[in-house]
Amino acid sequence: MLQSVAETILAEKSGFAARLARSADDVAAAQRLRHRVFMEEGTAQTAANPQGRDADRYDAVCDHLMVVRKGEAGDPAFAIDGGDLVGTYRLIREDAAGQVNGFYTSAEYDLAPLLERKQGLSFLELGRSCVRADMRDQPVAELLWQGIWNYVRKHRIDVMMGCASFDGTNPDDHAEALTFLAHKAAAPDDWRVAALPDRYVEMRRKPLDAIDARNAMRALPPLIKGYVRLGCHVGEGAVIDHAFNSTDVLILLPVAAINPRYFAHFGAPAG
Repeated sequence: MLQSVAETILAEKSGFAARLARSADDVAAAQRLRHRVFMEEGTAQTAANPQGRDADRYDAVCDHLMVVRKGEAGDPAFAIDGGDLVGTYRLIREDAAGQVNGFYTSAEYDLAPLLERKQGLSFLELGRSCVRADMRDQPVAELLWQGIWNYVRKHRIDVMMGCASFDGTNPDDHAEALTFLAHKAAAPDDWRVAALPDRYVEMRRKPLDAIDARNAMRALPPLIKGYVRLGCHVGEGAVIDHAFNSTDVLILLPVAAINPRYFAHFGAPAG
């Protein structure tokens, strides 16, 4: 959903700006960055795209959050208006998901009962997070988070959700971390969501008394660790995503559950 220039800027810091996509060229750059990070640098094996893009039907209805380094583009592949693209996140609101028969996450988790129970709340799906390899020592991830939070406040979002991933398709490689999440971050009954029966993978890989919480936290991917620190709930069951060579878990982050100490940095929710 492309917007005017005045509506797109969400955060700025140290020569970088977080904004929403303004044009088809912006969206194409985000798709090229995703392809670079997931398929070329990573081990994802999604369908080949002759234009070197990671693209699907959700791209036409979502908002693409972008972090742009201002000035002359360092990599022509990511040159866009105002500089070059260094990070991106895909944001799908519930009304947009309705245009394409549901959220992306619905292919892995049975969201319908939750959405029915919480139909008075506004949901936002987060996905396709990536930062360019040469920019990972810059404040790109921080700006992506600030941009998401300002977007959440602007649109009065109640719940953020989406799949977050461990590398590889062998859950036993992440046995301690998955077991830790299943016990320590399990969603309460009114937020319970389970993986689809034909995709369900047990997360409790070890006895609980064999888990060292500190080691388990250290073993979490940075994105999942960040969600846990914010106060997220984790869905029941993991899912193996062979196309992206990952083991996925469902993250549910009600805004009301976020630890208030983070508001000092990112700002309090809209009243």
